[in-house]
Amino acid sequence: MRAHRLGRLRAELARRDLGACVLFDPSNIRYASGSRNMHIYTLRLPLRYLFVPVTGPVILFDYFGSEHLASGLELISEVRPAVPWDLASAGEQGGKRVKRFAREILDLMHRHCGNNRRLALDMFDHRAAKALETEGAMVSSVEEPMEMARQVKSADEIACMSMGIAVCETALSRMRTALEPGITENQLWSILHQTNIAMGGEWIETRLLNSGGRTNPWFQEASDRVIREGDLVAVDTDLFGPFGYGCDMSRTWLCGSSRPTAEQRRLYQLAHENIEYNIGQVKAGMTFRELVEKSWRLPDEFVPRRYSKIAHGVGVGFEFPNIPYRQDWAEYGYGGVIQENMVLCIESYIGREDGAEGVKLEQQVLVTGRGVQLLTTYPFDADLLA
Repeated sequence: MRAHRLGRLRAELARRDLGACVLFDPSNIRYASGSRNMHIYTLRLPLRYLFVPVTGPVILFDYFGSEHLASGLELISEVRPAVPWDLASAGEQGGKRVKRFAREILDLMHRHCGNNRRLALDMFDHRAAKALETEGAMVSSVEEPMEMARQVKSADEIACMSMGIAVCETALSRMRTALEPGITENQLWSILHQTNIAMGGEWIETRLLNSGGRTNPWFQEASDRVIREGDLVAVDTDLFGPFGYGCDMSRTWLCGSSRPTAEQRRLYQLAHENIEYNIGQVKAGMTFRELVEKSWRLPDEFVPRRYSKIAHGVGVGFEFPNIPYRQDWAEYGYGGVIQENMVLCIESYIGREDGAEGVKLEQQVLVTGRGVQLLTTYPFDADLLA
């Protein structure tokens, strides 16, 4: 799997006549090499990075004192200590440090990239880019080649993703059992974290769990609100489990033993119809615009609070593409084709501007040559569907 991912990245670099890339984003480092180390911490600071030439050795520059963590990773030819230049690490020596970083990278390009000095980066620190250009590099972004590499998954990647989905669905089952009047949103949401960590998972990207009136509008984060009898409770997992692959699914439940109201059922059934219909439209080879044109038509009353997209990619991060609603195509739409072995998350949010509550549902699917394979199988709420 690791060799397959590195091969896809190198093919995309070569396609754009790039000599090499330097990766700082921990998800990109892991994709290209299998190495992980302090993922959240290193999202903010240039404390570790990976040199990937189109041909030649992959060299990891790791956090000081943790070079041993890459032992056994067959794709990494050499591990060196990183040269950090952030203020906390370097103080007034930051300028000297970033020059040292640039010289070391250019030396590697001289050794392994022939005369090609085209270098792609994923996180643009202006000092690093300037120092690299001063040393002779032609700096550009690695975002496009990386996203194009990551968009199509191998069978091994799907197996790893399925383990993360199993962890996530275990967490949802535990959350549903714990959901009773009197529990707070934060207490309920913490079960998602606890289960993920206990089962070898890694992190959660957002705090999207809300209840009652906080389900509308969407994107309200988990709080200390006490959940009450008869409340709708919505959660969007945004979970990255074992091996760093995402499980992004959404469910909405009814708290307590009360029967759902007619309006709660209506909202839920429309959200369910929305994602089921759109899942049925997804086909390998269709353009993003074709999917938008064939997608479920959102009733007018729900358009103002529509979700930002009907589908998006997921893998070792939230990935290309984002496919917007037809109302937003002119501003946010772009070209592209749905490919076999893409993984997409199909989204729905149903809530009125003058409504008391809203419903969030989402499914994760694998695009195959015969349509889609449903990856998330946690059941929908039977009472709300009745």
